[in-house]
Amino acid sequence: MNRNLILAVIAIAIIAVGAAFVVKNSPTQNRGTQNQIESALPTQEVTEPSASDSGATENVKEFTVAGSPFKFDIKEIRVKRGEKVKIVFKNAAGTHNFSIDELNLKTPVISGGEEAVLEFTADKAGTFEYYCSVGNHKEMGMVGTLVVE
Repeated sequence: MNRNLILAVIAIAIIAVGAAFVVKNSPTQNRGTQNQIESALPTQEVTEPSASDSGATENVKEFTVAGSPFKFDIKEIRVKRGEKVKIVFKNAAGTHNFSIDELNLKTPVISGGEEAVLEFTADKAGTFEYYCSVGNHKEMGMVGTLVVE
């Protein structure tokens, strides 16, 4: 009986610490319009086709990645070198971001229900890890792989 009581107290303490961490790291100052988020992102600009392109549209590979506590719903993204890429990061719950260090890409930390967009040209071949850089989310499994062939 004493052991169950001790385990219950430990579980409540862990939940309280986790809740305090989420509240403390809430990005209340980072909220804004989608234009403000996109203008703050380190991205390469996707240009619109010119009139001389006779109506042809530029090919952009678009991916929507949902993040929730300690996981991404897509574990691997594959693109070809030279392709324009658009990643829409949608946060389902908690506070998260989407980072790829080797390509110098990172969204701001956003809250549940918000989204941020990264647009870039995949000009470097290789395998790159994407992850959430909030707290220890990466270590808890919030990672995936971008493969540029």
